[in-house]
Amino acid sequence: MPHDHHGHSHDHEHQHDPQHMPQQDRQCDHKHDHKHDHKHGHDHGHGHAHGHHHHGDPNSQGRAFAIAIALNTVFVAIEFGYGFIANSTALMADAGHNLSDVLGLMLAWGAAILAKRAPNQRYTYGLRSSSMLAALFNSMLLMAACGAIAWEAVQQLMRPAPVAGLTVSVVAAVGIAVNGFSAWLFMAGSRDDINIRGAYLHLAADAAISLGVLLAGLAVMWTGWTWLDPLVSIAIVVVIMLGTWSLLRQSLNMVMAAVPDSVDAAKVDLFLRAREGVNEVHDLHIWAMSTTETALTAHLVMPAGHPGDEALDEIAARLKADFAVHHATLQVELGTTAHACSLQGHGH
Repeated sequence: MPHDHHGHSHDHEHQHDPQHMPQQDRQCDHKHDHKHDHKHGHDHGHGHAHGHHHHGDPNSQGRAFAIAIALNTVFVAIEFGYGFIANSTALMADAGHNLSDVLGLMLAWGAAILAKRAPNQRYTYGLRSSSMLAALFNSMLLMAACGAIAWEAVQQLMRPAPVAGLTVSVVAAVGIAVNGFSAWLFMAGSRDDINIRGAYLHLAADAAISLGVLLAGLAVMWTGWTWLDPLVSIAIVVVIMLGTWSLLRQSLNMVMAAVPDSVDAAKVDLFLRAREGVNEVHDLHIWAMSTTETALTAHLVMPAGHPGDEALDEIAARLKADFAVHHATLQVELGTTAHACSLQGHGH
């Protein structure tokens, strides 16, 4: 994460930089400025221990994106063409889903490129949040594709037509290879980034769906039951929607600045309250800066005095190691009066 503070000594006289915090925290801070020790820790302990452990960082996935997009674009054209020739809605449906995956991959790759942009005075976190928008748009795109696939399948169930089972089976077999290999390219990075995980899950699901289409094609050849083809299309829709719902929910939560699923806010609150000298914790906010990085701000009421930079750095290191919080900003208050956050009306 290309924050300009890395590796620098910390000037705690003015580390509570309002440009470096979200609007809600600036609102909370304005009302108690005159009561605080301004040598509070705008904690950059993560500057020391901010090892970028996100293996799924899309910045390193450029080659995987390029290969997967090229392979799937060619396959979409082939699959749709043969689906049309073979009169198979299952093949055309799968091609439509693969096309949405190609668009989603392009979107995710674009977000990865934008995420490399360094922070500036206007975008103080850079453009890394574009990865969250990409994940959200990708999931919405897939939901829309589901509606189109289901509609076509229902139409064919109502008006069955002959299906070329052999053509369907051969093209589906190619799809298993293309989607399986593409998914493998993203497997390692899928653990730490929902953007990459979205790409991986969709491609892996495509491989499984192609297997279903292959089996449907063989079944149609053996039995002559043409209704099996649209039935498989409906099954495809169910599989896609089940897999996409989680991505949609997570990406929407990220865009709405919710606490990431990977962080337990209650445990973070208890951890901060248990630090030596801390009497109260309020204005605690935890949100995603991108699909791989989490930020936190909190006010620590410490009447006994400022604990020193090393203590704040240690808290930041623990937050990173135990809770995957990569960017912690801690403000120390020396007074005994709890100040309510303007966003909630009550201390929290």
